[in-house]
Amino acid sequence: MIIEAKGIEKSFGALKVLKGVDFQVDKSEVVAIMGASGAGKSTLLQILGTLSTPDAGTLLVDGTDVLHLGSKELSAFRNRRIGFVFQAHHLLPEFDSLENVMIPALIGGASAPQAREKARRLLGEVGLSERMSHKPSELSGGEQQRVAIARALVNDPAILFADEPSGNLDSRTKEEIHRLFFDLRDRLGQTVVIVTHDPSLAELCDRTLVMRDGQFID
Repeated sequence: MIIEAKGIEKSFGALKVLKGVDFQVDKSEVVAIMGASGAGKSTLLQILGTLSTPDAGTLLVDGTDVLHLGSKELSAFRNRRIGFVFQAHHLLPEFDSLENVMIPALIGGASAPQAREKARRLLGEVGLSERMSHKPSELSGGEQQRVAIARALVNDPAILFADEPSGNLDSRTKEEIHRLFFDLRDRLGQTVVIVTHDPSLAELCDRTLVMRDGQFID
C-alpha cells in the first residue's frame, strides 16, 4: 500500500470540506477521483500530497507517517517521494526544458551532471528529446505539460499526483497526455492519483472514486 489514509477531516471555518475520508492506493495503480466542484477533491489531494494538514485522521505515504514529520523533514520527504502535476504547469519561463526538469533534483541534492542526465532521460521518456533547449514560451501547451510531468518524476517519486492535468488542453493533446500517464505506469511502475472532471480519462484508470459533499460515494 503506497497511500493509506483513514478518517481524514478538514474544515475551513464553519465549512466542513472533508468528512472522515478513507483512501488507499497500491503501487503502480492509477486512480481517478471525480466529483462536482466543491466536493473536496483538490483538498483531499493536497492533504495526500502533504501540502495541507488535516484536522483529524491518519496518513501513511510510502510507509511514512507524514503527519508526525517536522516541517524540514516533511519538505525533504515531499521533494524526494511525491511528484505533482497541476492544470497550470508552473514552469519557470527563464529556464529551458532541461533546466526546468533538473531543478527538483538539484534541490534534492543531486550533482549537476546527475540531474542533467536524469532530466535528459525523462524528457526522452515523455517524447521531448528534440525540445530540451526550448524555453516554455517556445513550446505548445501539451509540450509544456510534458515538461511538467518529467519534472515531477525527476526524483523517482513513490506517487505522482495530478490535479486536472489536461484541463487546459485541446482534445487531441489531452488524449496524448492521458496516454502518457499509463505509459509511465507501464514503463516505470509509477503510481498515479488523478483529480479530474474528464470521464474519458477516468475510464482509462484502474479505479474511479467519486466524491460528493466531502465523502466518497458508492
